[in-house]
Amino acid sequence: MLVLSSPSGAGKSTIARNLLEKDPALSLSVSVTTRPRRGSEIDGVHYHFVTQREFERLRDSDALLEWAEVHGNYYATPREPVEAAMAEGRDMLFDIDWQGALQLKDKMRVDIVSIFILPPSMTELKARLKRRAEDADAAIEKRLQNAREEIEHWKEYDFVVVNHDLNQAYAEVRAIVAAERLRRDRRPGLFDFISGLLDEKL
Repeated sequence: MLVLSSPSGAGKSTIARNLLEKDPALSLSVSVTTRPRRGSEIDGVHYHFVTQREFERLRDSDALLEWAEVHGNYYATPREPVEAAMAEGRDMLFDIDWQGALQLKDKMRVDIVSIFILPPSMTELKARLKRRAEDADAAIEKRLQNAREEIEHWKEYDFVVVNHDLNQAYAEVRAIVAAERLRRDRRPGLFDFISGLLDEKL
């Protein structure tokens, strides 16, 4: 379970999209949100957009693995698709904030690899949010205030990547994924392979 977190505008969603395009072994956990849909977003692809009442029903029926309130809206990970993917042995990518990451770690620590994406500076973060042209100035200021609080949680992650350059940051995330897949405890067929090696007659 690969968790990517960052302040809004630091590049996590772009890195996540690139990973999914180039890595067929990775599936995206599509979050549920009460946030209004942006013009460029597709329901069921970027998020599952739900009402406040529907969100509360999902939360109260234990249908969510984690949930958090961010910028006045609710975000959550639906349980069923994650458990189905894990049962099939597929890797899952989570584009979630630090609150959700901590909840997932509490429930499934051994399965989690967490990466925090940092901007090179707050000035650059503000410029990226303005270039995105999806939020009003007041919303951008709120995101920048929240970014400072989110950055405080960098120490809770396994890895930290500073996104000076998107291609370099993406390459670093790919390297982490490759290394984590090679861990001894993530290779179930390794014991049989080693036994076969040692039993081989020369």
